[in-house]
Amino acid sequence: MKIRLSSFSGAPGTIAGFSLIEATIGFGIIGTLVGALLSGFTSGLFTMQMARENLRATQILLERMETIRLYSWDEISAPSFVSPTFSAYYDPTCPTSHGVTYSGTITLAPAPVSSSYSNNMKIVTVKLNWKTGNLDRSREFTSYISRCGIQNYIY
Repeated sequence: MKIRLSSFSGAPGTIAGFSLIEATIGFGIIGTLVGALLSGFTSGLFTMQMARENLRATQILLERMETIRLYSWDEISAPSFVSPTFSAYYDPTCPTSHGVTYSGTITLAPAPVSSSYSNNMKIVTVKLNWKTGNLDRSREFTSYISRCGIQNYIY
């Protein structure tokens, strides 16, 4: 019994296949595509991490600002009532589960207005700093508060 091998090219006795150069080029293209896919995933995950950290920073800034807005004018005017520094964590229920620690400062200063009510206004600046990998990041929120502000309606 004879086995006859034939290829698609029609030459009898030859087996069709890829040459070493064709296989190398094919693997190179596949490797490039896999590398680009992994790079895209890494970039996307890092972008999501930064967005989550930004969102948490915004939450911390607003929490501090809203707390200050609820203080009475006498409490705000007291020199040591509002702590000038604070720290917060990415996950407040479990600080050790995520390595991001936010350190912040609160600055209360007279409002830079030249009106007769300038003694009844203060400018509040809450600044937050943290690190994402080796990248230093910061956010800042500034607002005005007045003697006749919302705190008079709460108490």
